[in-house]
Amino acid sequence: MTRISQWNGQFSCFDLVARTQDNPGSVVRVGDIEIGGGELVVMAGPCAVESEFQVLETAEAVAEAGARILRGGAYKPRSSPYSFQGLGREGLKILAKARAVTGLAIVTEVMTPEDVPLIAEYADLMQVGTRSMENYALLDALGRCGRPVLLKRGMTATLTELLQSAQIIAAAGNPDIILCERGIRTFETATRNTLDIAAVPVLKTVSRLPVIVDPSHAAGVRRLVPTLARAAAVVDADGLLVEVHPCPERAMSDGNQSLNPIEFREMMDDLQPYLALRGRVRCARPERLHVAGVH
Repeated sequence: MTRISQWNGQFSCFDLVARTQDNPGSVVRVGDIEIGGGELVVMAGPCAVESEFQVLETAEAVAEAGARILRGGAYKPRSSPYSFQGLGREGLKILAKARAVTGLAIVTEVMTPEDVPLIAEYADLMQVGTRSMENYALLDALGRCGRPVLLKRGMTATLTELLQSAQIIAAAGNPDIILCERGIRTFETATRNTLDIAAVPVLKTVSRLPVIVDPSHAAGVRRLVPTLARAAAVVDADGLLVEVHPCPERAMSDGNQSLNPIEFREMMDDLQPYLALRGRVRCARPERLHVAGVH
């Protein structure tokens, strides 16, 4: 991408994550998956881990549709104290079982510095949620966790503040960071958040880090998720983070924005022409998972 002096002057102070001639872009490896290497990597799964059956059913469905990483919240930072707060360690064990059955890598959220060692035992990719983007003690701990980090943009954060948080993780010793644009809070109320689609090319111009998009939290309405996913593909995002649930109407968290497995498969198919425009395609969908115990 063309360097733009205004942007590079604004962000060049974040030297550990800035894009330079010597380091124009990084590839972050999550197991054998490369994010930032050309493929649009899709991470999909339920907002919250509710049961073993729910997670395994979802994991098989998204794997067959072409997802590479299973998302699922074992610990849930909910705004209301009356909302489901997650299964904790039991949820992590369920995610680990889903990985063993399907081969998908696991991304899950970590909320406190104290939880980092436990979650690092189970997760392949450590997620920092929007509410935790400025939890600097957590960011510092993730700099020493030995796992790549998925850093979500805060709901009112500027791109400068997002890169500042990334710099903290890198300064603590972890260069393997993926940025996530998930929509910001504006005056508009028709959607849950406002997807800042321009953030993707800006971040890819000034930062060496891969950038993915979370269309689910940006939209808040499931019918808009495929459209925003296509927009992310067009602006050269490195991946997607999509909420999928076997029965969104019964989901304990974020059902309104979750796709069911059929809708997710259709979204993945609909992405193909847009990926072709930029000369990239996702991995071919397997005909079936030939894994013992999966039918």
